[in-house]
Amino acid sequence: MDTVPEHVLEYLTEVEEAAEDVLTTRQQIVDLDTKRNGNREALNALKNEMSDSEKVKVCLGNMFIKFPKLKTREMIQRDQEQLDKEINDLRTGLKAKVNRLNEMQGKPQLRGYNLSPLSTDEVRAINSLLKR
Repeated sequence: MDTVPEHVLEYLTEVEEAAEDVLTTRQQIVDLDTKRNGNREALNALKNEMSDSEKVKVCLGNMFIKFPKLKTREMIQRDQEQLDKEINDLRTGLKAKVNRLNEMQGKPQLRGYNLSPLSTDEVRAINSLLKR
């Protein structure tokens, strides 16, 4: 008789852990996206507001260091690429986690959730076909 409440408690614990994992991943995506937007603002400021010969102050940790503008732009662009990769990896993993959570809760799998955008080559191919 004690096994039924234990199974229910175990099931609820698993569902709660899966839901917490989904929420944690979503928050990581939001945090990385916020950082990516800050980098985008910095790139625009570097592009529009200064000459290329000037040095800029960059905050690394809790100190400011002067760097050449071009080197700073390269560092931020590399950081942007890394952030894009991390966000895309998290989003891909999030889809699997949400599907697992829905499966645990007995809900049907989301339709159209595993779609991915067309690549630039695919868009060009479609446009060339439509122009004929």
